[in-house]
Amino acid sequence: MLKRAFDPVVDADTRLLILGSLPGDASLKAGQYYGHPRNAFWPLVGGVIGQNDLKAQPYETRLRILRAHGIGMWDVIAEATRVGSLDTAIRMPTHADLKTLIAALPRLRAVAFNGGKAAKEGERVLGPETGSVARLTLPSSSPALAKPLAWKAEHWAIIGPYVASPTETA
Repeated sequence: MLKRAFDPVVDADTRLLILGSLPGDASLKAGQYYGHPRNAFWPLVGGVIGQNDLKAQPYETRLRILRAHGIGMWDVIAEATRVGSLDTAIRMPTHADLKTLIAALPRLRAVAFNGGKAAKEGERVLGPETGSVARLTLPSSSPALAKPLAWKAEHWAIIGPYVASPTETA
């Protein structure tokens, strides 16, 4: 079954771009990034920005909070065939135009790949050179990576230096 990524969530103040692989079925059904109820993305990012109730907020509020902290989101794969939601089932991917998006973000300081598949595909698309933009690989926030939230949070803390306080993006 052909599956497509959502539009990027970015603006001119995006300093950190978090890239997933391709939305899973629960996210596609909900029409929301990281829509699976057991995906740890929202608690992980909320912990980094000091917004521990982030997941409890309405989706549009969550997006507004991310943008206020200079955080953007997109996926490395624009579309692919996949049965189910696992990254290992992705076939015939068409990659997103990451280079064009990155070039259009004047304040971007880092790209963080959410999981190994996103990192592998993203590195392939970007090649060796992204100028002064750092690249980080995070453990997947997906429930398919069966690690405790505290373990994931410890590793996700590396995005902290690239996150803006809300006053820095205003």
